Amino acid sequence: MIWYTILSLLLILITACGFYFSGIVIHPRTKSRETTLQIECEKGNMSPEAFEKLPKEEVCINSQYGYELHGYYFPNGNSKKTVIICHGITYTIFGSVKYMDMFMKRGFNVLIYDHRNHGDSGGSNTTFGYYEKYDLKSCTDWIFEKCGGDCTVGLHGESMGAAIALQNIAIDPRVSFCIADCPFSDLETLLKYRFKVKYRLPSIPAIQITGLFARLRTGMRFKDISPIRDISKVETPVFLIHGREDMYIPTQMSIDMYNSNKKALRKLYLAPGARHAESVAVDREGYDRQVGEFLNEKVIFPMHHP
Repeated sequence: MIWYTILSLLLILITACGFYFSGIVIHPRTKSRETTLQIECEKGNMSPEAFEKLPKEEVCINSQYGYELHGYYFPNGNSKKTVIICHGITYTIFGSVKYMDMFMKRGFNVLIYDHRNHGDSGGSNTTFGYYEKYDLKSCTDWIFEKCGGDCTVGLHGESMGAAIALQNIAIDPRVSFCIADCPFSDLETLLKYRFKVKYRLPSIPAIQITGLFARLRTGMRFKDISPIRDISKVETPVFLIHGREDMYIPTQMSIDMYNSNKKALRKLYLAPGARHAESVAVDREGYDRQVGEFLNEKVIFPMHHP
């Protein structure tokens, strides 16, 4: 009877912990569009007036999982080049605006959108690329339908958006380039690090229990979300950017990915003095120059593109 009681209490404890920590992972506290707009304006990353004046089209792109992805498309004349910009976790499309100008001045159209379970898009949970990489593929499909089969599509992602972009190029060879700013290399490795830093929890059995409940609730497996594994065989030109002082997603993750596939990972830039997702803010001119060099030297566009 005593052992039965102990086992029952242990099972209750494991269930409660698994449900709680899996909830933290798959249901992050996301910010509204209004909140992120205010934050970006206060940081000086965008001007509401300038944003409103830009020619744009509000878009709703259907996900294969039954919800809509909401965003904006910014045409740039008759350009056949488009970049899709992916925001980070808990954020919205307004986190992508600060990167738009460096592409638009180089002749790119721009598409920004909210990931599933973020901003105005649908979806009931966040899976760090497990489903999001296919949503991104739907956005690429939309661009090809919009601009024609002879267009060029590239990706830029920040944080979780960067990891999504890296996973996407492993399933979509149509993408011409990928710029990944402060991505994680492997979700399970990142969660072990974050659980230790934030909750002082040992990775065993915390990750295993959390992963089991996350899979029961979403269908994803942590081990399936591994950009460093996904990009090991890709040939799409990749530019990795990471702040040297990033303590949220360790800088070493980008270094490890860069060393894992020198054929595709053409360029690595470690921004001095930058913490997580701060590389462009710390040195915008240097960031812009690095992006321009990558596009000019590492990415080959068809001759008819501007």
